[in-house]
Amino acid sequence: MSGRLENKTALITGAARGIGLEFAKSYVREGARVCIADIDIDRARFEAEKLGECAYAVHIDVRDQHSIDIAVDQVISRFGQIDILVNNAALFSAAPIVEIERSDFQTLFDVNVSGPLFMMQAVAKQMIERNVKGKIINMASQAGRRGEPLVAVYCATKAAVISLTQSAGLNLIKHGINVNAIAPGVVDGEHWDGVDAYFAKLENKEPGQKKKEVGENVPFGRMGTAKDLTGMAIFLASEEANYIVAQCYNVDGGQWMS
Repeated sequence: MSGRLENKTALITGAARGIGLEFAKSYVREGARVCIADIDIDRARFEAEKLGECAYAVHIDVRDQHSIDIAVDQVISRFGQIDILVNNAALFSAAPIVEIERSDFQTLFDVNVSGPLFMMQAVAKQMIERNVKGKIINMASQAGRRGEPLVAVYCATKAAVISLTQSAGLNLIKHGINVNAIAPGVVDGEHWDGVDAYFAKLENKEPGQKKKEVGENVPFGRMGTAKDLTGMAIFLASEEANYIVAQCYNVDGGQWMS
């Protein structure tokens, strides 16, 4: 029985670990060829080798247009085309409004907003040139649905991702390219260890306390996992989602309703 992504090629940014890596594994199970694109090329190669011939690692720094262009060209050279793009690479920070530093603001917007925008641009150009009816999936967040007292910059970047998804989706569907987004809630893993450390410092909490509190507040009863997001990631990349345009889906255990 063939998979839902049989013979498709997917490029996933920030895929050497966490959610991106879980997506890569799930896409391979569904029959796709996967490019693990990450700034940590050694880790990307290590994970690609474990996945076998259907996986390929490329270095990418989504802050750098030259790096984006080279990575996209490498994937095209190896697999012939890109059918699916997942914009997953992102950074997090936290600070009170009066302590936000301009350099931190710029770094987060460069990675979390400019990165997805110019990745979409580079890959969409290739899709249009090759008449590929592709799928683009942007990773937003429940943080993009509302402001949070100590997470202003990160929340703003994810709100921008939702807006970019809407605009790009409406613009690119005329070429047969579907652009949609996934908004996770709190997802356990390496990422949340860093988030917890921020809150331990800013809210004077014990290490692990914030993580425990947010998990208990999820209506489902626990924090999410990367695997909880793979069903939506596969669906939006598949032909089953052909009529879905410019939407952002919450996969968050009931934390946000929209």
